[in-house]
Amino acid sequence: MPPTRIPGATTAPELDGYLAVPPVGEGPWPGVVVVHEVFGLTDDTRQQADRLAAAGYLAVAPNLFTAGGALRCMRSTFGSLMRAAGPPFDDLEAVRSWLADRPDCTGRVGIIGFCMGGGFALLAAPKGFDASAPNYGPLPKADLEEVLRGACPVVASYGGRDRGLPGAAAKVERVLTDLGVEHDVKEYPEAGHSFLNRHNTGPFGVLEKVAGLAYHHPSAEDAWARILTFFDRHLRAAA
Repeated sequence: MPPTRIPGATTAPELDGYLAVPPVGEGPWPGVVVVHEVFGLTDDTRQQADRLAAAGYLAVAPNLFTAGGALRCMRSTFGSLMRAAGPPFDDLEAVRSWLADRPDCTGRVGIIGFCMGGGFALLAAPKGFDASAPNYGPLPKADLEEVLRGACPVVASYGGRDRGLPGAAAKVERVLTDLGVEHDVKEYPEAGHSFLNRHNTGPFGVLEKVAGLAYHHPSAEDAWARILTFFDRHLRAAA
């Protein structure tokens, strides 16, 4: 499939992206914005979008590093994530609006993200999306309860062996409960960071496992089952 160009962004005239269309039927389908990790728009992210398309969602994965590549954009993008504000959030709104306005979309749009993208997926929950699926995303320095006020339903997944996010699942669970936001938050005790991602790191795969960053199949499959059930209820059934 040729690269997709998404207009209306703040950081670039158009964002590069990858659009995955359900292989069966003509739609319209509910949409999902897929937000990548710090590595950028990789084959792994495209495969996540393909999985959503196979489940009947119109999935688009924008490249948040379109303006200058990962090395030039990572610092500023992560800075916006920690502040819970900035141009990347405007870009995600442009992507959400573009997807919702497509004739093959029902207008209901969810968001899912991994690692850095998981942080954006969580913080974008109050910004016009109909469901959010953050996966092991870093939490902002800003007050989380204030940032998530008015959030859409959230299904979140974390790894119990993720040394970089201790207590994140419990904090997100507590805040969403206090705000009265419908949610499903789960921490997988045997999983580390990036347990839903299959990184093509070649000989560095061993180091990745030692660092606790490896794919964990049982946890990943359970998380996907929860995500698709949640999206089915809030994106498809409500359409």
